[in-house]
Amino acid sequence: MNFSLSHIPARTAKPREEGLTMVMDKGLSLRQVDDLIETSGDLVDLVKLGFGTSYLMPRLKDKVKRYTDAGIRVYLGGTLFEAFIARGQFDAYRRLLRELKLDCAEVSDGSITLPHDEKCRYINLLAQDHTVLSEVGSKETGILISPAKWVRMMNTELEAGSWKVIAEARESGNVGIYRPSGHAHTALVNRILAKVPGRDILWEAPQKSQQVWFIKQIGANVNLGNVPAEEVIPLETLRLGLRGDTFFQYLPEEVAEKLRQVKPPEQDGKTKG
Repeated sequence: MNFSLSHIPARTAKPREEGLTMVMDKGLSLRQVDDLIETSGDLVDLVKLGFGTSYLMPRLKDKVKRYTDAGIRVYLGGTLFEAFIARGQFDAYRRLLRELKLDCAEVSDGSITLPHDEKCRYINLLAQDHTVLSEVGSKETGILISPAKWVRMMNTELEAGSWKVIAEARESGNVGIYRPSGHAHTALVNRILAKVPGRDILWEAPQKSQQVWFIKQIGANVNLGNVPAEEVIPLETLRLGLRGDTFFQYLPEEVAEKLRQVKPPEQDGKTKG
């Protein structure tokens, strides 16, 4: 940090198990990747090459190497995994992971119908050679999954070998754990947290209001994903209470209460000549 402030919450350090920040790369140039690494590399734990964008990205291997050389773990979007599965090309998917030298892999079923035991089989197979993140929840608006089923799927996937389970929200942040308005399904999140360890969940939270909500609910070291590249440092200020939305989160209550009551001095309308 550039200077010292009191009452700043302790943040975990890389390589982190909790307090993760996952950035979604939907087509950054190599120059933009270099900029991200220079400005925020120590704050980014994971980069997801969103949905099927890696199929089109120029100099894909160079991009992956830039990230991994900077200590940032990279994985391909879950939709691409589903595209390979839908075409019966799982072996080709595994070869691709090896060719790109990716140590992480995502398993999801947000776009296709995949029996859960089959999904867990893919998790188990990939976990033999990779760190697996598995995504729970549908990408379709209006498809509701009961809290009990969310909990059951998350715990089963962790048992199958997932390192983290991802709570689906899409890059728009209006499905899965969120309502169409973008507000969190509070009861659902609370039910999940009562049954699944928080450190094992990565909450997709692309919108600032969603990041604020999870930080206030869980704390500075909540795992958050689908963060835009330009929002990494702003998110960190939210985590540390250095932005208006979380400003009073870590100040002593007596100090916070006093400061909330302070009013700006009244203006008498006079100006000095």
